[in-house]
Amino acid sequence: MSAKILDGKAIALELRESIRAEVERQVAAGNDRPGLAVIMVGEDPASQVYVRNKKLACEKAGFNDVSEVLPAETTQEEVLALIDKLNADDKVHGIIVQLPVPAHIDPEEIIERIHPCKDVDGFHPYNVGRLATRMPQLAPCTPHGVMTMLEKTGIPLRGLDAVVVGASNIVGVPMTLELLNARATVTVCHSATKDLAEKVSQADLVVVGVGIPEMVKGAWIKPGAIVVDVGINRMDDGRLVGDVEYEAAKEHASWITPVPGGVGPMTIATLLENTMKVAYELECKA
Repeated sequence: MSAKILDGKAIALELRESIRAEVERQVAAGNDRPGLAVIMVGEDPASQVYVRNKKLACEKAGFNDVSEVLPAETTQEEVLALIDKLNADDKVHGIIVQLPVPAHIDPEEIIERIHPCKDVDGFHPYNVGRLATRMPQLAPCTPHGVMTMLEKTGIPLRGLDAVVVGASNIVGVPMTLELLNARATVTVCHSATKDLAEKVSQADLVVVGVGIPEMVKGAWIKPGAIVVDVGINRMDDGRLVGDVEYEAAKEHASWITPVPGGVGPMTIATLLENTMKVAYELECKA
């Protein structure tokens, strides 16, 4: 058996085209274009790539891009002041701060300063809390993008045994909440988990986001399982690989995401979806 490919690039393109069509419909009706502000502090090379991709995605979707690139020596107070300014700007519907930030910047304080109704990354405790209580407002982009992908399999998640490998606030924890809300039975694995291989081998659905190249072996995958690989790692020879041993895993799985071209495009598409939701749908309750 060889797995079907969950093509995040194609699914994201379809989503982005529907977003653009809705934006043009709203603009024709006299409404503003969605405005997205991406704040980057410093010159981290990976962050520069991500911000450039988000800027391009904004342009293609018909959004107003109001990105702010700040020097590495920018103070915490200056970043907070910028966020306050963007919070008060009616033309800005979404605000995100590109992580990582320089060591002298406290990311938790920065994230909490963004108004929950403009927190289109979905990282603010208010939005994570709403997800945890089954009243989602703006869901974290990567896990919600994964849920959009899983819909394309046509396999109901209700009752599936799911294993999430990784317990980060960005992926693992909100992914667990999304799956619980879909009525899957979820086991969360992390660095202290005993017998990871055994737990993975029992899962109908495996979602992995740990940042360790090919940590989850293909032989661990239960025949017919769905495998979602959130990781992306550059090897010394220049190859990009995920956190799952792809070639071996695809011989066991029913569906699998490629790396690259799997989850990554869905994260940016969901960011646009959240921003459009703020612009045209959300009645702020924060």
